[in-house]
Amino acid sequence: MTPVSSQVKLELLKMRKIVSVLLFAVLFASCSTVRQVQSGDLLFVGLPMDYAVEKDTTMSGAIVSATGAKDAVNYIHVAILEVDYADKVWIVDATLKHGVDRHPLDTFLSDFRLSNGSLPQLDVKRLKNNKRAFEFVENAKQYCGQPYDLYFLKDNDAKYCSELVYDAYVTSKGKHIFKSKPMNFKGPDGSFPPYWVRLFERIGQTIPQGQPGTNPNDMSKSKALRKGFPLEIGAK
Repeated sequence: MTPVSSQVKLELLKMRKIVSVLLFAVLFASCSTVRQVQSGDLLFVGLPMDYAVEKDTTMSGAIVSATGAKDAVNYIHVAILEVDYADKVWIVDATLKHGVDRHPLDTFLSDFRLSNGSLPQLDVKRLKNNKRAFEFVENAKQYCGQPYDLYFLKDNDAKYCSELVYDAYVTSKGKHIFKSKPMNFKGPDGSFPPYWVRLFERIGQTIPQGQPGTNPNDMSKSKALRKGFPLEIGAK
């Protein structure tokens, strides 16, 4: 066997270093791309784990009481992310303040600031099969202008947050990607939180306990979604 010269060994060592640097760069770029938001991603709003619901009389508190779990993040809202051609991030969602609406991410962040000025937990989750994400976003935008669904009922020309996602994310065969289940409005003690009692008394409707529906907590656990990552404000 012909011995390898020192010069050749040096050149091989240099090439190995270059390849290592290139591999690291590719891996880093890949990770960065994955963590950037894309159109069709879902943005889940979670309340802090120490959020006090006992004295809370808002819809957020009522949602936590009825659908939240101990020792887990309590998601009280879900929104759809859209990234336009200029890389500007938009939100398409259904809220009491705006109804079904499309607005800049900054507006969304301002609306969801907590009483102490901080932001709630914001987690991004992406479909495992994201090929039709653009179509799902366009589906959601068709509902813009509808009011928020205070009745939490299907097919009434109004949408609550997870209902908008449920109706927008539909396969080409008309099958919903996310599942519905009987809704629960009761707290851990088996009674209805005061917010729900007052709301449904005001609109003259029986609380739709057990009716088919969706909520952000259950939707966040869907097998159709990848593991989430925190929204990096200003990352895109």
